[in-house]
Amino acid sequence: MDRRIVKDKLVKNSSALLLGFTLLVVVVIFIGLILKSQPLLESHPLGDILSKSVWAPMKGKFGFLPFILGTVWVTLIALLIAVPLCILAAVYLVEYAEDRLRNMVLPLVNVLAAIPPVLYGVWGVLFVVPVIRDVIAPFFGLQISGYSVFAGGMVLAVMIFPIMMSIMVEVIQTIPQELKAVSLSLGATKWETIQHVILKKARPGIIAAVVLAISRAFGETIAVLMVCGNIPKVPNSLFDTGYPIPALIANNFGEMMSIPLYDAALMFAALLLFIIIFGFNLISRLILNKLEAPH
Repeated sequence: MDRRIVKDKLVKNSSALLLGFTLLVVVVIFIGLILKSQPLLESHPLGDILSKSVWAPMKGKFGFLPFILGTVWVTLIALLIAVPLCILAAVYLVEYAEDRLRNMVLPLVNVLAAIPPVLYGVWGVLFVVPVIRDVIAPFFGLQISGYSVFAGGMVLAVMIFPIMMSIMVEVIQTIPQELKAVSLSLGATKWETIQHVILKKARPGIIAAVVLAISRAFGETIAVLMVCGNIPKVPNSLFDTGYPIPALIANNFGEMMSIPLYDAALMFAALLLFIIIFGFNLISRLILNKLEAPH
C-alpha cells in the first residue's frame, strides 16, 4: 500500500480517536456530576431545589434560586455593559482608526486578557465597590456597602471585554471591501454602510463572540466572588448583594462536608452550571447555523 495512503488513514483515525476522547471527557464529567448529586436529588424534589430561596444546609434546606438568579443578574449586567462597547470599539478600530492606533490598541486589549482574575477582583474591591458605594448609590438615594451584583457585573464586563473585542475586530476585518464599496457607491453614508452592510454581514461572528464571552462569564469565580457580597438571597435590584453559582462552589467546597447532603448540593451546583453553559452554547450554535444557512 502506498505510504501516503497509510499516513492519510493514520491521521484520519488519530483525529477521530482524539475527537471521541474529547466527547468522552464531556460525557464522563456529566455522568460523574449526576452520580455525585444523586443523594440530594433523591431526598429533595428537583422543583423545590430550583425554586426555593432558603439556603440552610444545617437544617437540610438547599434552595438554589438565589444562586441561579445571582448568576443571571451578574452575567446580564456584564453583557449589557460590554456588548455595546465592544461592537462600537471594534467598528471604530476597523473602520475609522489609523493603522498605528489599531496596532497599538489591539496588543493592549490582549494584555487585559492575560491578567489573572484575582487582580480584577482586587481592582473591583479597591475601585468599583467604592464608586458604587460613594457615588452611584447615593445618586439614587441609597446607602449600601457597594458589594452588589452591579459591582460583579462591572468587573465581569471588563474581564470579558478583551476576548469579545478581539473576535469582533477579526470578524469585521473579514468583510470584503467590495461590499463596502458597492454600498458607498450607491449613496449610502459611512455609518449607514456600517449599520446595514458590515454589522449585518458580521452578525454570526458577533454572536459567536458574545457566546464565547458568556461561557466565560458563567464560570468566572474569584473576581466575582470578591465583589458580589456572597449573601444567599434573591437580588431584586442592581444594588442588592448576590451569590453566583461559581462563588458558591469556590467558597464552600472542602468545608462543612460533615453536614449531610452538603457535598451532594455542591456537586449539584456544579452540574447546574454545566447544564446552563452547555445548553446556552447549544442554543447559540443552532441560532448561528440558522443565520449562516443560505437563503
